[in-house]
Amino acid sequence: MRLIILGPPGAGKGTQAARIAVRLGIPAISTGDIFRANIRDETPLGKEVKEILAAGGYVTDEITIAIVEDRLEQPDCEPGFLLDGFPRTTSQVDALDAMLASHGKALDRVLELTVDEEAVVVRLLKRASLEGRADDTEDVIRERQAIYRRETAPLAAVYAGRGLLVQVDGMGEVDDVTDRVVTALGH
Repeated sequence: MRLIILGPPGAGKGTQAARIAVRLGIPAISTGDIFRANIRDETPLGKEVKEILAAGGYVTDEITIAIVEDRLEQPDCEPGFLLDGFPRTTSQVDALDAMLASHGKALDRVLELTVDEEAVVVRLLKRASLEGRADDTEDVIRERQAIYRRETAPLAAVYAGRGLLVQVDGMGEVDDVTDRVVTALGH
């Protein structure tokens, strides 16, 4: 199964992606995790990404598309995958469509976690404190929320128009959200 998970920063995408991927036997691919690993390892990409994130921005399409394309060509993605953090823009949607089409494949579903934005801001500030994420200040979180609304939220309409979108309430206990997701995906 080839899936995308959408939702604003802090909606619980990473947590749910990991759980869903285990249940479906596919890799969860998080562009955020890939970027954070590069930052931690102080690679050239990591240094560039660190500057972008510190300013509250998103990594460029060019960088993100190249990383995702490389990852999807790995053997463990043959039976499927769950993308978390990609695509974020309509140009990334087009790039993903082209990547999949070049291998005779297409997406099966797009899962959108819907959440209360103010609750998410509180959740992210708590996570920043617990995990020591210096890039998660309230101003940066709110800027990321605005970027998400402007650039990524419209993708839900694109995928709904294709009949691929499944919306799930992302608020509440983690296990309850997972149960709702699994039910919505029919697994």
